Amino acid sequence: MSSIISIQVGLPRTLGDESAADPMDRLWTSSFFKSPVAGPVYVGKTNIAGDAQADLVHHGGVDKAILAYSADHYPQWHEELQISDLPYGAFGENLSIAGLAEDGVCIGDVWEMGDVRVEVSQPRQPCWKLARHWRIKNLAAQVEQNGRTGWYFRVLAEGTIAAGQPIVLRQRRHPEWTVARANDLMHRRKHDRVLAAELAGLPELSASWQKTLRQRAEEGREPDVRLRREGP
Repeated sequence: MSSIISIQVGLPRTLGDESAADPMDRLWTSSFFKSPVAGPVYVGKTNIAGDAQADLVHHGGVDKAILAYSADHYPQWHEELQISDLPYGAFGENLSIAGLAEDGVCIGDVWEMGDVRVEVSQPRQPCWKLARHWRIKNLAAQVEQNGRTGWYFRVLAEGTIAAGQPIVLRQRRHPEWTVARANDLMHRRKHDRVLAAELAGLPELSASWQKTLRQRAEEGREPDVRLRREGP
């Protein structure tokens, strides 16, 4: 059975020095630094209590209220990154979930955790702040390419959750559109306008992904991802 292994929340923090010579040390603001929650915590429509997003243009809102990540990825990351201290929440996630990964979660899935019901809205697209946090310049690109991205939930029914609770699938509308397949289409099959239109047509897909995929399908246009990956 799939379950919540750990819950993390954090508020925006500003770090660094504007005049630093190393770009990794320059001024930046992020909510990436999250701490584990002990005991039950309330889940609202746009976030978990005690959590907030620093960049509301690219993060947060009803489509991206909760970031979930597979706890099952951590052993492989330990081996690949050779970082001794890589706790749950290391990828900025709110929920570290055991027994689920991108190939077993689908766009539009409705999952239940206690009295909270959530819906899968899109894969997570990692940004430069992940790389800055771990001081690995290409880490966002690594995550994007290997598909170990995590995914976002929108909240359908508010309530409380706690670490150790099972997470149960209640409805699967689009079994053909796993998070893994959506990632593959977005990042590798960029010339497939037919599939782009198909995925964009899912009403449960986030508004931002719908917009990007419709532009691809109708105009062959791709967004410039350099700022998201590399930062200012």
